Amino acid sequence: MKSLLLIFLIVAGVQSSLADAQSARVWNFRAYLDDSAIGTHRFSLRQSGSESELLSEARFDVKLLFFTAYRYAHRANERWRGNCLVSLDSKTDDDGKPYSVSAERNPNDGCVMSFAYWNPEVLRQSRLLNGQTGEMEKVSVSELGDDSVRVRGSVVAAKRYRISGPKNPIDLWYSPAGEWLALDAALDGGRRLRYRIEQENPR
Repeated sequence: MKSLLLIFLIVAGVQSSLADAQSARVWNFRAYLDDSAIGTHRFSLRQSGSESELLSEARFDVKLLFFTAYRYAHRANERWRGNCLVSLDSKTDDDGKPYSVSAERNPNDGCVMSFAYWNPEVLRQSRLLNGQTGEMEKVSVSELGDDSVRVRGSVVAAKRYRISGPKNPIDLWYSPAGEWLALDAALDGGRRLRYRIEQENPR
């Protein structure tokens, strides 16, 4: 289950508290282990000019018969200026093992992004900040072309991409307008973690 957690952290996001932002953009995902629903991951983004903040909250429970075999909870707050991460605070409970990250941008480091799948600019990066461990990870992104994916009970047209790095590859689907729709990640033992959007609230 540890590789499952490493995927979760990647999908980390951030909390919004900008007083002058009028409304939040919200992505609600249902998470599956293979075909079994295991929890949810919610992203809430607020923007004011070039400043933005995002709250990411994930909770998963993997059941085995009548028992909970694995439990995961993650909450992250990020502040952004344009496409550059300004600060990150996250806390994770990986089946009883705690993680905590608190970081601020060093101007000497240039522009840094986390695994912010909600922002298609992430597909142009070669290094991404892991929001659970605080480590920078080298990645490569491949465009897999036109595809389709089932979301909200319907099959929709989408563009498919793959992010490869030190861990198992992650496939992402985006709508023609650039909205993040789905995620598949290969796990150890041949299993798959899947995210499918249930609701997306535009600004």
